[in-house]
Amino acid sequence: MLRFDDLQLFVRAADLGSLSAAARVMDMSAAVASAALKRIEQQLGARLLARSTRSLRLTAEGEGFLEYARAALSNLDEGRRLLASGQDQVSGILQLSAPSDFGRNLLLPWLDEFQHEHPKLTVRLLLGDRIADLFRQPVDIALRYGEPEDSSLVALPIAPQNRRVLCAAPSYLARHGEPRHLEQLAQHNCLLFMLGSRVHDHWSFHDGKREVSLTVSGDRFSDDADVVRLWAIAGAGIAYKSWLDVAADVLAGRLKVLMPELLCERAPLNLLCAHRAQLSKPVNLLREMLASRCARISSQFPAKSDVDH
Repeated sequence: MLRFDDLQLFVRAADLGSLSAAARVMDMSAAVASAALKRIEQQLGARLLARSTRSLRLTAEGEGFLEYARAALSNLDEGRRLLASGQDQVSGILQLSAPSDFGRNLLLPWLDEFQHEHPKLTVRLLLGDRIADLFRQPVDIALRYGEPEDSSLVALPIAPQNRRVLCAAPSYLARHGEPRHLEQLAQHNCLLFMLGSRVHDHWSFHDGKREVSLTVSGDRFSDDADVVRLWAIAGAGIAYKSWLDVAADVLAGRLKVLMPELLCERAPLNLLCAHRAQLSKPVNLLREMLASRCARISSQFPAKSDVDH
């Protein structure tokens, strides 16, 4: 295969009429330049330049090949310019997967803004709570809560401090009373999320002195986390949800945080990808936007005085 720098040397030497002058322009020694010219002639099986101690001229074969060499170098330069301009623009297809409730209620409007800023970008969004197989599914990145189970994945933090909260609608609390202690959860209808065949009915907390874990029960299960949120808003029971997913409901009064003095389970949000090569400019810009928006929501986490009334 012909080398790019060998082609450049041949064209420069033909233009300047001197191999040594071409070597100086390309910042290489005369010996390296001579070896490069010999290499390209051997690969082509033809003599391109006739050399003497005082002059250099193109052979007939060299004159015929020079046109193609110029065209090849021009095309390569154009390709590099296109790549450089593409790196400055946000374009192409961004394929991502996200959890159901985060995707519908937060990510969708944010993606609308993102595409409005970058109109050449196409987005393919898959929503669901199952862990995306990034080596098989047609996605570049996935947004997922919790620490990644697959250590081979690249995980970049979006909301590392995010936690779950206990919450319920004022209508539910008016009918059933508000639990003041964790043990009282046994007397309440807890809304449960299930992933595959696993029901997440084991809730953990830290009460300031010790870790407390308990098994809860209820009459509603769903494999769609957003359904659990909607049940809670409708007054069907108590949910244990990511703050990011219920912050808007709490701030609007649709849900109330229960026992806010508790330190609930961590629910960090991460951006996952199979390879760092997938961290394109659109992905990195989206990651910055998501981290900023999530930090703003995390800062709105209510203090005990804000919710205990």
